Amino acid sequence: MLPTRVQDAVDRASRLGFAMSSEPKVGQLLAVLAASTPPNARILELGTGCGVGLAWITHGLGARVDVDVVSVEHDPDVAALTRSAEWPAFVNIFVGDAVGLLRGLGSFDLIFADSEGGKWDRLDVTIAALRPGGHLIVDDMLPPEWLSDNHRIKTTETRVRLTTDPSLIAVDLAWATGVILCTKLHSTTTS
Repeated sequence: MLPTRVQDAVDRASRLGFAMSSEPKVGQLLAVLAASTPPNARILELGTGCGVGLAWITHGLGARVDVDVVSVEHDPDVAALTRSAEWPAFVNIFVGDAVGLLRGLGSFDLIFADSEGGKWDRLDVTIAALRPGGHLIVDDMLPPEWLSDNHRIKTTETRVRLTTDPSLIAVDLAWATGVILCTKLHSTTTS
């Protein structure tokens, strides 16, 4: 059984025929990571969609009010539908280009990069917005099928960047649709 807010988001996605929502395993990981954020944490989701990932994040936060959760969706119609749901007061959903908005949003303790902008394109801007000790989670790194050659190429480039960036420590998890979880190092010196 899914948490109520997650089930509501899954139902919203189903009504819209939106097939790009986070899988339950990825959502559970998001909830765990959100629960582990420090006091006064800032959390960013790139790619709100119908709010499934966002619902898992808020589930992990429980009754906390000492957080700021920002989610960015490029499709105004999808964002309007997702905004119409009941979200805690600390959730803000922005509409626009993720990369364009990201530069002005500040830094974050947890980032879920689930849109082409900030994941395939300008991953450097996303990594720069991650605070030292913060976590970056990227899913859909091992999809069951490639949508195009570009999809395969961009996913491979993203995997290489995340697993070789000297400012990150990463683990490549081969479950769900493939997840890479990174932590930004406090220092880029290695031993």
